Amino acid sequence: MPSILIADDHPLFRAALTQAALVAAPQYAIREAETLDQAIATLESESIDLVLLDLHMPGNHGLAGLASLRAQFPEVAVAVCSGHDDPRIVRRALAHGASGFIPKRSGMDDIRRAIRALLDCEEWLPEALQEALARTAVDPADNALAQKLSALTAQQFRVLQLLAEGLLNKQIADRIGVQERTVKAHVTAIFEKLGVRNRTQASLLLRELELNEPALDGALNA
Repeated sequence: MPSILIADDHPLFRAALTQAALVAAPQYAIREAETLDQAIATLESESIDLVLLDLHMPGNHGLAGLASLRAQFPEVAVAVCSGHDDPRIVRRALAHGASGFIPKRSGMDDIRRAIRALLDCEEWLPEALQEALARTAVDPADNALAQKLSALTAQQFRVLQLLAEGLLNKQIADRIGVQERTVKAHVTAIFEKLGVRNRTQASLLLRELELNEPALDGALNA
């Protein structure tokens, strides 16, 4: 059965998104996740067509979770649903593979329209954000970073995440269930694709995806 995954740790927003999805796509099953790890586990075990992803749920650090999902599940559409809707952040999210961006202060009609458009394989942004993006300059550095990260395989991206956590090769091998020499090969490939010389530089690149969490001053309107 086709499914939509709502990945958000705030029950109010999750419930509102669920209600919008049930109306917009009644033929779809709705799955929920409160952490990035739960979202990944659901994607690994079920057939998901669309993920609505909060940028600041537990386990997610800004755009890092988006980049991780796009690396591990490239066939699944991921739309960001966030209170962090600065046009520069929106542009970065699109550069890192988001299929759309739904501000958390959006009304229910807009959310339903967004879900229908995304399930039809269309990119979706509210009109106000489209206008704001037209006035926002592209950041060549962030686009370059997005291209570098998109060159990593799913396993290489996972190794990069564990490098950023400070794990040694043997610890990474134990965590992902491979031999240490396989991890070393991944690390070499990561350095080459990212254009870095060591673990510190690689980790710093990944941390460029982190964002400060915005104040939750918006609300989904019925």
